[in-house]
Amino acid sequence: MNYRIILYIVGWVLNIEAAFMLLPILTGALYGEPDLWAFVVTGALCLAIGGALTFRKPKRQYFYVKEGYVTVSLCWVALSVMGALPFLISGSIPHPIDALFETVSGFTTTGASILPAVEGLPKCILFWRSFTHWIGGMGVLVFLLSLLKLAGGSHMNLMKAESPGPSVTKLLPKVHSTAKILYGIYIAITLLQIVVLLVSGMPLFDAVTTSLGTAGTGGFGIKNDSIASYSPLIQVEVTIFMILFGVNFNAYFLLLLRKWKQAFSNEEVRWYFIIIFAAILLIGWDIRGLYGNLGAAFRHSAFQVGSIITTTGFATTDFNLWPQLSRTVLVLLMFIGACAGSTGGGIKVSRFIILLKSSRKELSQYLHPRQVKKIHMDGKSIDREIIRNVNVFLVVYVLIFAFSMLVLACDGTDLVTNFTAIAATINNIGPGLELVGPSANFGLFSCPAKLVLIFDMLAGRLEIFPLLLLFVRDTWRKF
Repeated sequence: MNYRIILYIVGWVLNIEAAFMLLPILTGALYGEPDLWAFVVTGALCLAIGGALTFRKPKRQYFYVKEGYVTVSLCWVALSVMGALPFLISGSIPHPIDALFETVSGFTTTGASILPAVEGLPKCILFWRSFTHWIGGMGVLVFLLSLLKLAGGSHMNLMKAESPGPSVTKLLPKVHSTAKILYGIYIAITLLQIVVLLVSGMPLFDAVTTSLGTAGTGGFGIKNDSIASYSPLIQVEVTIFMILFGVNFNAYFLLLLRKWKQAFSNEEVRWYFIIIFAAILLIGWDIRGLYGNLGAAFRHSAFQVGSIITTTGFATTDFNLWPQLSRTVLVLLMFIGACAGSTGGGIKVSRFIILLKSSRKELSQYLHPRQVKKIHMDGKSIDREIIRNVNVFLVVYVLIFAFSMLVLACDGTDLVTNFTAIAATINNIGPGLELVGPSANFGLFSCPAKLVLIFDMLAGRLEIFPLLLLFVRDTWRKF
């Protein structure tokens, strides 16, 4: 285990976090808020610790998969702990576990909040909540990879550990260049949304924070009713951008290269849009009697389907009051999630495609035991290693889910609340149903339950295994 390079990268992440603090400081200065000093103090602490860890460059700058997983997990823990300090110092969230919950929810782009109301918070705090979504959406390590040069295949080991999906591919031969392209696309679409919302009449601060939350598929709003009070046009625009950020960013890269056929023939992206379209039609028809006209019903249906499948978590209405069929469809979408290689969470569409194809292959194998059949996606054969990884991922996912259910049951809350609270956190969505619905919050849970949900949020964002390795004894042994 190359401990020195791990600490070196953690230090650089803290340095970057210190630089990120400049934006909420600027926001506080523009609005004349004294709470900006909470970010000044936090930024100074991040810079002091980060500077100490990066003062001397390690002689051995390479590391392997194990170090990559451990580095990513420790970076996210350090990022969250330091990111919680502004809430504590400013007094916006006085309890440490609540502050950590809110911060982890932000960085993991979950959007589950313990705050009963947000409109009374200082602008700099509101900006920081939304900005944590944008930072965590593409991944702070991906941002670091676009700046920092490491030896050998170390870049790829970091990207594999942080990027969502069953497999990670490079857009260009160098991971360094791939990271720059990913962030370039990410920034461009974010800026485009800000401009579109401004043209539609949304105030600048609202447009910026909403776009940051949409880009990271997070869901922290600056209003108590989320997006409900904005115009139908703005709601439609946010719907479109939520769905766009749930698409695999490789497709955008192919579009930039004008490889139209490859971009539009992606099997995962195709099924992603088919699922969205089918869910919108089903829910829109089911809730048609709850709204004034069919158009309004389908607008709310499209928004919530886009919000849930991309794991953004914004809301235009209290879908907890919808009929059982509609609520059931939304819960199923929570587990499906967005595309691999996007900023969305969930199990991912690609994993479900692989699982369904694997099941079909096994059924065929029972009928024709001697046949040799491979699973294909996008015209390419899927490695056995990826199939095994998907199967193991699902098993561990279910075990964590079951353990979390047992812990939350000790709080005495009802089954639907507990089930959807865990689904909303481990899939990085935000709101659930019943007591954790879109008009409620997660403040009702005890501290042990919140710690479990914090773990679930981190496990969901990091695809489970990098975080679990921190608890394996052999991870820390020197071989």
